[in-house]
Amino acid sequence: MLKVNLKRKVNHCKGQILLRNQQLVIIFEAVKKHLLFTGLLFLILTQAAKAQFETSRDSVVQLYGVVMTADSLVGIPAVSIIVKGQNRGTITNNQGVFSIVVLKGDQVEFSHVTYKSKLVTIPRNIDGNQYSMVQLMVIDTVYLPATIIKPRPTPQQFERDFVKTKVPDDDIEIARQNTSAAKRRIWLKTIPGDGGEATRIQMNKVANRAVYQGQTPPMNIFNPAAWGEFIQAWKRGDFKNKN
Repeated sequence: MLKVNLKRKVNHCKGQILLRNQQLVIIFEAVKKHLLFTGLLFLILTQAAKAQFETSRDSVVQLYGVVMTADSLVGIPAVSIIVKGQNRGTITNNQGVFSIVVLKGDQVEFSHVTYKSKLVTIPRNIDGNQYSMVQLMVIDTVYLPATIIKPRPTPQQFERDFVKTKVPDDDIEIARQNTSAAKRRIWLKTIPGDGGEATRIQMNKVANRAVYQGQTPPMNIFNPAAWGEFIQAWKRGDFKNKN
């Protein structure tokens, strides 16, 4: 009986060892496949980046040339040459010559205050990394409205117009007007109180009722200070009909 049990235990241990060996083999194969896939992916990305870099390097073009007038073929200085969508550019020198680095397919705009703007697209099928051009520009005629300047007839008229000219208020004057006593009184009557003010008024009422609890509160008709405040309000016109 003891030999049978021992034999069963030995068989059970062998089965567990075989199962663990199979699991280790499966894990090793999965890790091997993962490493192989990672290596292939890294190789593919490296080749793609290298190809993209080569393509980008091949698309760079040194653009140079001269900008001239269309009627007399004279170099135009100070012409702005801007690459669209890249916020970079250059200007022509005194002879109208320029040089700038662009990409194949870029749009280059030539502009000047006295000439019509010109938009040029760099061809994509350029052989090599250099491209020269002669850009002609047409004069742009602009008609401005006439400005008539007349002298003052007499010094007296100039003095009169100068004195009557209305000068707009600056920030200090506007602040002074907005903080005047009359403006503050109008705001106090029109702007509603916030939560803090309402709470303070309510608490003052409660305190006054508590002070005069069980007795008759004083009447302001016999208060000289109240009469003085009434007279000042009457002089200010607080009781006038605003409508």
